[in-house]
Amino acid sequence: MKRITLLLPILLNVIPVWQASAQRTSVKALTNNAIRVQWREADGALKIEEVAVNKKGQWTKAAAPSGEYTLLFSETKPSTEAAETFEKVTGGKFPEDAYHYQQTQWKESTTGVALNTAGQAFHFFPQTGAAKDNGLEFKSETDVARITAHWKIDPRFPNDIQVTMTLDAKRKGFFSLATPTLAALPVEQMSWVSVPGYFQGNFMQQNFALGYAYGYGIPDRPVVYRERCASTLSPLVSSKDGVTLSVIPEPGLARDPWAKDQITQIDWHLGLSHMNRKAQLSPTLYYPVLGEEKSEMEAGQSVSWTFRYSIIAGDWFEATKHAAVDIYKFRETLALRQSKQALTDRIEKMHHYLTDPKTSLWNIEEFKGKQIGAQSYLGGVVGSDKDAMKNSDYGAMWMLANATNDPELTQKVLPPAENFKLVQQQTEDGFFKGAVEGQYYLAKKKKFVEEWGEVVEPIALTYYVMLDVGNMLLFEPDNAELKERLRLGAEKLLSWQREDGSFAVAYDRKTEQEAFKDIQDVRPTFYGLIVAHRMLKDEKYLKAAEKGADWFLKNAVETGAFLGVCGDARYAPDFATGQSAQALLDLFDLTQNKKYQDAAVTCAKIYTSSIYTHPIANHDTKTVNGTAREDWEISQTGLSFEHGGIFGSATRHGPIQLASHAGMFIRIYQLTGEQLFADMARAAAIGRDAFVDSKTSVASYYWNAMNRGAGPYPHHAWWQIGWITDYLLSEAALRSNGKVTFPRGFVTPKVGPHQTYGFAPGDVFGDKAMLTIKEGYITADSPSIDPIVSKSTTKKTYYITLLNNSPQPTAFNLKIDHSKVSEGSSPAMKWAETNQKAAISNVKLPAFGSRTLAISYKP
Repeated sequence: MKRITLLLPILLNVIPVWQASAQRTSVKALTNNAIRVQWREADGALKIEEVAVNKKGQWTKAAAPSGEYTLLFSETKPSTEAAETFEKVTGGKFPEDAYHYQQTQWKESTTGVALNTAGQAFHFFPQTGAAKDNGLEFKSETDVARITAHWKIDPRFPNDIQVTMTLDAKRKGFFSLATPTLAALPVEQMSWVSVPGYFQGNFMQQNFALGYAYGYGIPDRPVVYRERCASTLSPLVSSKDGVTLSVIPEPGLARDPWAKDQITQIDWHLGLSHMNRKAQLSPTLYYPVLGEEKSEMEAGQSVSWTFRYSIIAGDWFEATKHAAVDIYKFRETLALRQSKQALTDRIEKMHHYLTDPKTSLWNIEEFKGKQIGAQSYLGGVVGSDKDAMKNSDYGAMWMLANATNDPELTQKVLPPAENFKLVQQQTEDGFFKGAVEGQYYLAKKKKFVEEWGEVVEPIALTYYVMLDVGNMLLFEPDNAELKERLRLGAEKLLSWQREDGSFAVAYDRKTEQEAFKDIQDVRPTFYGLIVAHRMLKDEKYLKAAEKGADWFLKNAVETGAFLGVCGDARYAPDFATGQSAQALLDLFDLTQNKKYQDAAVTCAKIYTSSIYTHPIANHDTKTVNGTAREDWEISQTGLSFEHGGIFGSATRHGPIQLASHAGMFIRIYQLTGEQLFADMARAAAIGRDAFVDSKTSVASYYWNAMNRGAGPYPHHAWWQIGWITDYLLSEAALRSNGKVTFPRGFVTPKVGPHQTYGFAPGDVFGDKAMLTIKEGYITADSPSIDPIVSKSTTKKTYYITLLNNSPQPTAFNLKIDHSKVSEGSSPAMKWAETNQKAAISNVKLPAFGSRTLAISYKP
């Protein structure tokens, strides 16, 4: 039979091809130099017979081609009750009733719609296809609806195919239209599968609770996820051949978390899955979501939507970066961010907040013959009668006290805070000797308790003994009692470490038996041994840290399986993943073994999936608690989760302002040159004034709290001082090309990877200088400018490192109040970079630029 090939108009080398015979259409294709998708008619249906991508000049096939469409239909609205119950891998109900914060989210996640069992599924292939509008248009008809789909290659992105689908209802009911299965990846050929924000991994998980709630492997059911915790809207599958297929919805389809004048975080407009309805590995979107907005239709009504397939010869990180940067304009939304208050000014204002016992809710209690001090904690703690107390960032406490030399801190806060830490550790003989009694102190009951149940976690020992005591020892290296406590904790960690390097998640306080056997301790518990080695100089601790890290690399970094540290969320994966990246960087610094550095970069890449990259921020005016705000001011884009996934806090509260990862991301950018890390760090750190309480300069924790300040968590102000300092000093090192650097201490428990500073001199253009805070000494008239002050240890000189934390060039004036320092008069000023005399008016810095001013005082 003779075939005639008609080449339609070429658009940027994109060729929709229609091969036809005199009797019927036989072959249709979309092709260019990057990708090739070809259909063939068989038995009255058009099926895809090839999906290929150009990989270094060779065409590589992407999985098993399909082209099958799926339509879901229900005559009645699907139930919102749980359709099934599930058990832990060790048996017993999941989650247990004690985890009441998770019950609603788990129910929502196990409805028929979420489990993808609701409604009647129509599976079909298009019946007709024709060239149209520089692409191909396919038409199909079922008993309940007519479907039209227009496919074309995006001329801007040659690896993307844009598809617009239209559903015309023939009957009254509820409808949901899935993206067609472009290709399905056989399980044995997969290398990575992800719905960013929910899970990522390289193996199938047979236990539903482990896969669905924790992301321990890939859920083996075609569940439908909500956009509320989807960090980047790009489900994907990667093959062992190095090809990644992702599907990306057109911006504007997913819910806006604050659409106009109230929170709309939990609205469900778009469904995302790693599988099609038949449980084949194929990234899939559902719009509308069955039973949700726009899904109920009368006969004759229609709905249209647009998405894109992206087929690349690259990995999952390149695929999600394409979705975030190219389609959801992450870099352009960063350009909108402008601060109204300098970050350094926030630190100075929070200093006052924290030295006022009333605002900081500071308490002094008597316990075991010591005056112990901590802040009130009014969140959920088992057994609390609004009497729980805790401290957060010991490194930031000691840093601020030393940088300001404020007696309100050095005399009134640090001594009782140190006592709190000493009595928090169990020193009596027994199974738990060296561990912590609990995170929180209950003043009325005069005892320490854990956050959620009577358990003792090895990672709690790492956090509340090793890290806190280690950070204090950086400032007090001759404190013999702290050294002994660190050694006591290190020996306990050694005794708890298994032969393979791993640790138990927890032990029951009463029975001393292992608890939570259904989950693994894929957390940086080994970091406590890094602290022990660095402070105590014992090689056995480093060897044990390496053994723990090697197990972690194999069981977490390579598999994408992580565990969180928040007991009230039953350890849903959280900011401990970002902390793990810094732990591996610190281990590399000690060992110079590049496998730890490489793993740190991989871990940091995975943590980018805990950062929102949608929706696209803009200047639209919205109303927030009676105040007009521009959309970008309250945008979730750039913020990280406390914990996401199925039952993390982000499901309702949204992300958090505590950007502990920002400094670490700058360090990863400095190491790799990957711009996304710097963009994400800056998007989280700057222009977040809508979430800052104007009276205290303390930001809210959860996004939905907007600017209500610390609320029930006054200790969070210490964490905020800690992460801001880490971010600013990381930027200073980056922007000065290493000419302004300060030594880093240890990460802080438990909110992420930010590290401690101020315990030793830094290096500022070849001179040793100590970090110092002199409120009112240096003031810029632009809130985009953050001055970092350090004092030379060898001469009467102050260095002022000026950071322009704006995506635009900034001109500003400096005000210098020499009375704030005691070095005398007759200051001489010059730019440290050039040795030129410095002017303090009309200073100009490029976008995210820096300069360092040297002010020398002479009698």
